[in-house]
Amino acid sequence: MSRPRFIARQFARPSGFLGRFIAMAMNYGNASMNAFAVEKLEADATDRILEVGFGGGVTLPSLLEKAGFVAGVDRSPDMVARAKKMFAGAIASKRAEFHEGNVETLPFLSETFTKVCTVNTVYFWPSLDVGFEEIYRVLASGGRLVIGFLPKERMDLMQLPTDVFTARTVEEIVASLTRTGFGNVRVERPESTTAWCVVVGMRQ
Repeated sequence: MSRPRFIARQFARPSGFLGRFIAMAMNYGNASMNAFAVEKLEADATDRILEVGFGGGVTLPSLLEKAGFVAGVDRSPDMVARAKKMFAGAIASKRAEFHEGNVETLPFLSETFTKVCTVNTVYFWPSLDVGFEEIYRVLASGGRLVIGFLPKERMDLMQLPTDVFTARTVEEIVASLTRTGFGNVRVERPESTTAWCVVVGMRQ
């Protein structure tokens, strides 16, 4: 495997020493998008929130500060172990739990969560529809989904390996959300010139 492709795969599933470094880099590089996504969740103490693909865990302190309960699912066993160590207190008090897994088969009962967020993960999903259908399943009626990502026209400029990253257009995300039952779908950016965006949808 070439070095660029090996590094790219670390973004999809961080592991080992390099994975920890990649996680820190993602935390720093995605700080603005993560903060905006958390803002658009509009979380409060009554919420049960799921983050799909929490990676380095940069959003988790903010979510735990705002919500009554926070769960996380990540494909990387190293990131799950790291989160369990970092947030051992919240786990002990039954305010948090973290699982290894993927968006296609979330390890939760239907209608468990009031809100779900995912940032910079849709590039690694085999199917948008399958992922959004599963998120729809675990969301309660009236629940909110927030997705942060860099659209395809910007991703393409980075020339990333296409066997690792599947760049997504805003139109693809919106269409998939609509097909899978989400309503009131809207696209938001902090400024019109911001490269990345956040898409918000509501479970009907």
